[in-house]
Amino acid sequence: MIPSSLILLVEDDPNDVILIKRAFDRARIANPIQVAQDGEEAIAYLAGSEPYHDRSLYPLPMLVLLDLKMPRKSGFDVLAWIRAQEVLRRLPVVVLTSSKDTPDINRAYDLGANSYLVKPVAFEALIEMVKTLGLYWLILNQKPTLTPPE
Repeated sequence: MIPSSLILLVEDDPNDVILIKRAFDRARIANPIQVAQDGEEAIAYLAGSEPYHDRSLYPLPMLVLLDLKMPRKSGFDVLAWIRAQEVLRRLPVVVLTSSKDTPDINRAYDLGANSYLVKPVAFEALIEMVKTLGLYWLILNQKPTLTPPE
């Protein structure tokens, strides 16, 4: 199954969700964004659990933007879960977090993150980051095939 053009943003801070969506708008990236407010919701979405079972309404994303520090299940938990799933293990996951801590960076890569980005403080810098992210991950990068288990 080829992923849709959807981006799954896993972010628990509503202010960051607004800023990231505005940055996508300002960067003129038209991909739809589905927001999961914590790790448990992200896993439910990706697993197709209720209320996300209808893949025509809730398609698998082409890219996951994943915060690390969240309640209920952390971004690390989500990343480990994704990489353990036969269908999702190739799904590109970009960590987008405020942590610059070396142990967090190393752990994210050890768990299979494709990239690790630190959220900039200035909005204009966020727009530039989103433009670069969009160019690379949404246009230049070759998308993997997500194959259901046989």
